[in-house]
Amino acid sequence: MSRSKTSDAWMREHVSDPYVKKAKAEGYRSRAAYKLLEIDRKDRLFAPGQLVVDLGAAPGSWSQVAASRVGARGQVVALDLLPLEPLPGVHFIQGDFREQAVFDALQLALGGSKADLVISDLAPNISGIGVSDQARAMHLAELALDFAQLWLKPGGSLLVKVFQGADFAEFLAAMRQAFAKVASRKPEASRGRSSEMYLLGTGLNG
Repeated sequence: MSRSKTSDAWMREHVSDPYVKKAKAEGYRSRAAYKLLEIDRKDRLFAPGQLVVDLGAAPGSWSQVAASRVGARGQVVALDLLPLEPLPGVHFIQGDFREQAVFDALQLALGGSKADLVISDLAPNISGIGVSDQARAMHLAELALDFAQLWLKPGGSLLVKVFQGADFAEFLAAMRQAFAKVASRKPEASRGRSSEMYLLGTGLNG
């Protein structure tokens, strides 16, 4: 079966995307690395020696950035339903973090410690049905917030992808209740037509 015109248009845009070309040239696994790099330049997310958890890590570009920033004294624990090719300085757990076996594996990987930073670029597979896609995206953001409240140390930070639309205001209110400060970020590497943005919560309330 031939590909749709939409698929062909997406492929042409993807191949010509300057961030895609830059990622290939600089060794990042996807263009998403530049979203995190830009936010880090502005907000100084990372510091040497940090313990970072990366949710929805595949194909691994955010974990690459995190590992380079926390250095040899730091640790990055990455989770995803999809497989992830090994990365230096990254401990990867494959599975659904809502399942007990994955929860136990994470607890073992963290060695009893709590994270300084949780980063989440989780997004659902897009169906094209706007209402459904928005609901699923916000559900993933809510899961990331729940996870962060459980696994972050007091004062820790969460960077989470969200999509503007239904339930956004309620989620923003939940973030503001959980963190001392919440800021919104729309990196240049985010495609202009996309409703995606990132919320950064700092200073988790103990």
